[in-house]
Parts: sequence; structure tokens; C-alpha cells
Amino acid sequence: MTPATDSGQGELAAALLDPDRPCPTNLVAWNGSDPSARFAVYRNNVVFSLIEALADTFPVAQCVIGVECFRSMAAMYVRRHPPRSCVLAQYGQEFPDFVADFVTHFAPARELPYLADLCRIEVARVRAYHADDVDPVGPDDVDAALACGEGLADITLSLHPSLSIVASDYAVASLWAAHQMDFDVDAMSWDRPESALILRDGLDVLVRSVSLGSARFLQALQQELTFGHAAAVAVHDDAAFDLSATLAMLIGHGVLTAINLPSQEPS
Repeated sequence: MTPATDSGQGELAAALLDPDRPCPTNLVAWNGSDPSARFAVYRNNVVFSLIEALADTFPVAQCVIGVECFRSMAAMYVRRHPPRSCVLAQYGQEFPDFVADFVTHFAPARELPYLADLCRIEVARVRAYHADDVDPVGPDDVDAALACGEGLADITLSLHPSLSIVASDYAVASLWAAHQMDFDVDAMSWDRPESALILRDGLDVLVRSVSLGSARFLQALQQELTFGHAAAVAVHDDAAFDLSATLAMLIGHGVLTAINLPSQEPS
């Protein structure tokens, strides 16, 4: 079963993801038979494979909302957001925003206001797993930065490309962690703000809760603000921000990949 002409590729792609569209008129079967039945099977297989790809990326979301509801939601997403890459591991980048809209407008899902942020953690985990490998800074780099004295505030820090922060109004890092073990999620108090750090450390992708100050500090560094400015942002939003503990965590997990001194161009 092949399109009769190259110009039919667009019609074919549209029909694959729209169950209301008929079989494209420019399709022909090798034996001259009606291609409609074969096309219906092919269309179902395409949609099924994309739903399965989403289920692989968002297993916690599927567990939270239930398989049947998740697959219905995923089918809606597939038809509105076809893949732009042949690499299915990259599929679903817009899914969290789609879920946020779905939760708002689908009454049974309104009891799960944290679902979209859980999806943001899951898509960040996939992104972290496939991020580039970058060596962390060594002790000599840290010593050179500490020797800057008053100039320390003007340095900038480069962070590992696998790092993401999901700041939520809900305890999403704890909810995600609870689904990784035998834990009574229903007994959890999820209605509290929490920030999740997602990072690849070696071959493992970590998800851990961090303080609001640490989250703001890291987000400011990702925006290429200076060390001093980032720390000020963190303290402004979280008076209990512990800079020393945050730096120890970054160094311990190999998050710092470059320390750019004031006289240097960022690397």
C-alpha cells in the first residue's frame, strides 16, 4: 500500500491521526484491491505505537490517572500533536501543558491538579537521561574561584545540561518518589509547594526535593546570572536559603561544569 504520488504525503499524514478522515484517495494496493481496510489497520497501529511511547515516558502519570483514562488522554494528544522527530524518546515534550489543560476542563481529573507537574518531572527525566556528557569542575577550579575574594560575587557558574528544576504548588517530588516504592500515596499530604531537582548522576537520573531557595538559585544560574545575583534572588524568595549546603550538593553530584571567573569569557 503506497501513495500514488509524493504530493499525497500530507494527506496521508493527516488521515493517519484523524479517525474521521476517509482513506486517502491516492493510496493504491499492490494487488489493486481496496486499500481502506489495510489503511485502517495501519492507522490504528500508528496511534497505538505513539500512545505506547507516551506511556513509557509518563508511567507515573498513567498510574495516577489510571490506564484507561491515560490512554484516552494520550490519544487526544497524539491527534493534536503528531511527532516531529522519528526518535520516539523525544516525543511528548508538550504533553505536560496538554495535561494541564486537560485537568482544567475534564471534571473527573480536577482532583489531580498536580498531574501536569508530575508529567514535567517525567519528561525532564527523559531529557536528563539523553543529555550530553560534560565533565564536572575539579578541586583546582573551586580553589581558584574561592581565591577571588570580593570578586566571587561576579563569577558565573555553568551547570550540567541534564539539570532541570520543576517548581510546583504541590509536593510533586514526594509524590513521584512515593510511586517508586510501596507507599500509600493516598495518605500523603500533597497540597503543599515543593521544588524538584532532576539530574543525571552517572547512569542514574535523580529526582529529589530541594528547598525553594535552592531552586531559585539554580534557576538564576541557568539564566546566566552572576553568583552574587543568584544568591540574592534565592535569599529574597527564601530567607532560610543555605548557600553552603546547596553548593555542597552541586559539587557532590557533579552539577558544576565550569566556573567562569570575572576576567574570563563564559565557557
